[in-house]
Formats: sequence, C-alpha cells, structure tokens
Amino acid sequence: MTPPDPAPAPAPPPPPHTPSPPTAPVPDGALVALREDLAGDAYVPGDPGYDEARTVFNGMIDRRPAVIAQCENPEDVANAVVFGREAGLPIAVRGGGHSVAGAALNDAGLVVDLRRMHSVVVDPEHMTVRVAGGATMSGLDHACRPFQVAVTGGRASTTGVGGFVLGGGSGWLERKYGLACDNLLSVELITADGRHVHADEEENAELFWALHGGGGNFGVVTSMTLRVHPLPEFGFTLLMFPPEAGPEAIGTYRDLIADAPDEAGGAGLYLTAPPAPFVPEELRGSLIVATMVTWVGPAGRARELAEPLYTLHPLVEVVMDMPYVDFQRMLDVPSGLRNYWSAEFLASLPDEAVAVYCAGSARMLVPTPTQNILLPLGGQVARGPADHPVPWRNAAWAAHPFALWDDPADDERARGWVREVRAGMRPWSTGAVYLNFIGTEGEQRVVEGFGADNYRRLARVKAAYDPDNVFRFNHNITPAA
Repeated sequence: MTPPDPAPAPAPPPPPHTPSPPTAPVPDGALVALREDLAGDAYVPGDPGYDEARTVFNGMIDRRPAVIAQCENPEDVANAVVFGREAGLPIAVRGGGHSVAGAALNDAGLVVDLRRMHSVVVDPEHMTVRVAGGATMSGLDHACRPFQVAVTGGRASTTGVGGFVLGGGSGWLERKYGLACDNLLSVELITADGRHVHADEEENAELFWALHGGGGNFGVVTSMTLRVHPLPEFGFTLLMFPPEAGPEAIGTYRDLIADAPDEAGGAGLYLTAPPAPFVPEELRGSLIVATMVTWVGPAGRARELAEPLYTLHPLVEVVMDMPYVDFQRMLDVPSGLRNYWSAEFLASLPDEAVAVYCAGSARMLVPTPTQNILLPLGGQVARGPADHPVPWRNAAWAAHPFALWDDPADDERARGWVREVRAGMRPWSTGAVYLNFIGTEGEQRVVEGFGADNYRRLARVKAAYDPDNVFRFNHNITPAA
C-alpha cells in the first residue's frame, strides 16, 4: 500500500538559540502595582529566576514573556489577568508546561503561572478529589495512593492535571474508569474579565459542558473536583521483542485486547531499549518492539490475558504488581529535550495498518527516548457521555508518534518521521484527534479535535466568557460573532 501524501507541515518552532523577539518592558509603576497585588511573585527579564520560570518541557520552545506572574491563590490569578488586560499584554496560562507547542509561554506578554497552586485534597468518604490549577499528575497520584483510589491520569507524572483534564484526559485507566473529563464534577475558574466563576451540571451548565474537552479557552482554572475510583491493586506484564517480530507481536496484542474486559489496557510500542535492570546489556540502546498489558487489579490477570504473546518467545518478560503512582512514572522522560508529536485516531487496526505502523516505526530515531505508541481505546471511553466535545472517544485505537531528541541537527529528520507515521495511518483514521497529543497543526485539526458541531457550540460559549479571545495560546476556539 502506498501511503497518501502527508498533510502540509506546520511551521517549525525556532531552534533554542534563535533570538526571541525583543521583550517590551512593562512600565515600572504598573509592575510595582502588580507585585503589591500578588501574594506570589512577578518576574521580568533580568530578574534572578526569570530564565528558570520560562523553561518548559519542550526544549525547542524559547520564548521571553514580559512578565511571569507566579500566583499563590485565585485572587492572584484574577489580579494578574486584570493587569495583563489593562497593560495590553497577550496572556498565556501555565499549568504543567507540557504542551508540545509551548502554549504555556508567549513573547512580550504575560504568563499566569499556576505552579505554586498545587494542593490536592482527597475526600474518601465522597470519593472525590479537589485539585488546584497548578498540580501535576504526580501530586494527584501521590495524594490518592494512601486511600487506594485513583482517577484516569496522563501517562507522564509531570503533566499538569488542569490542561490534561480540560483537553479530555486519556490515560492508562480510561478503559475501566473513562476519560478524565468524564469524571469532572465541578470547576472554579477566573474569566477574561477577572471574575470568579463556578461551573457544574447545574450552575453555568453550558460552560461546564465546554470544559469537558474544550481546553483552556474559557478561563484560568484555579481548581477542579473529580470523581475517584477504588484502585487497591494495579499490575502489568511487559514483553519485549526484536523489531522484526513487530507485525506478529502487535497483531497478537490487537487480537487479545479486542475482547478483553475493561480492566485490561496497555499499549503496543516501538522504543529504544532502556538501561533497566531487566533489559539484557546487548539489547540496551537498540530498537525493540514491546507489548504491555495493564490490569486494574493483580498482575497475574494481565499475565493470563497475555498468554498468546508469551508463545512468541519474547526477549524480555516482566510481570509485576506495582503501585499505580509508580507505574505512572515508567514512561517519564527528562524535561528539556526537543519534542515533536502527532496522532491519528483509528476506526480499526487491520493487518495492513499493523504492517504500515511497524514499517514506519523501523525508521524512528534510535537511540533516543522517541516512542511510537499504539493505544487501545474502547471500554468506558466508548461508553462515556456522547455529547462531550471529544469525538475521538469512538475510535478503536490511537497511533501516537512521539519524537524526543537532543541534537538540533536531527530536527528535520525527527519531524519528518512523525509526519510520515501520521500520514501512513491516515487511511484508517476516524478524522477526529485528541488535541493534547498534537502541537500546532492548523485550524482544521482543531475543529477535528472537537467535531464541527461541537466547535460551533464551543464558539458560542467562548463568546460568552471570552469574547475578545484573551485565552488564545492553546488549541484555540474563535469566539462566535
């Protein structure tokens, strides 16, 4: 099969040593007033700590805001937003800083930095958790662990909870407990005019609907309350094969997960074999294909389900019960590497698609932390509320090429590989996409991330809460006229 021509590539971000546009200074009087209004701190270029404060996960992003307001509480957020509006500064919002497009930063504008607002409070009696706007997945998972509860979280522990949930929230527990946004109970946010707004199913219900996948378009979320679920045990089996065994290993994984119970999840993936104790020395640093079966429960059940994979004679076999909070860190990579990601959500994964996926994976950058991941959906993802603006929930699989590297000389090769993988999988695509998995790929991809009808409805909500499109450093929704 000949893959279709790739879509036009978005303009690449500037390399890290390309000078950013000059940062316009903020008048001293305005800056003094802002600092007096904040319980937190405000950083401007030249301040100690400024460069650390503008560093994000993607090392390709080098932007120089005029002001970074590190907020301590919702009042700080409101004061910062009002300051930015009055000063005529573009406003970006930073939670975890994991956006591959660098949405947490801007040039010559204001950054509302939520990282100091990271409290997580679990209520085991009511099976809920209240999460502040700057909390990370690690903070959420650690707070939940003593109570043996959890909610679907991102697959990297340093991801910000706010952006993850607002974008829909796909993670290891989704087949059993649904997307993170399906577990959203209420939200507190600051609007573009500095107002405090509460949203739930009864109060500001249309806004609450929009927050189930509509991203950070409607305000700065200072806290959210989520439903949690019992998770006394979590286990997995991880098998590694030589890359040439990919079609058989991935095809077998596809078949066993097709009729698996909701407790089962995991992934098929190509990656560089890590220097882990369970990986033989001769495999480390080389390309491998792996299958991982996760289980909401004991690892022995994952091992039973994965039996057909064991007959393929894997090079590495791991079966392990592990606290979910520790499992969440298994695919963590260091901050500061160069990143370029994309995704296609697939209606099906026939043998032809498996072959295309495996052939594309063979050309990935090795040795780097790059991964080409196939994720099974279904289960409670597919059964979740049909009206939420997450049209990708109906897909059967997600193909997620995830390039990470450290040498700028590899930039074009890495980006080209991601686009090639995405183009190869497009014949089986549903057309919808999880926007948290991609960078800047044009307005049409944003519409595909929400669905055309949902986008029009979201645009009306945007017009009601942010008519001037203040919050636009995201997968942006243009306010309806």
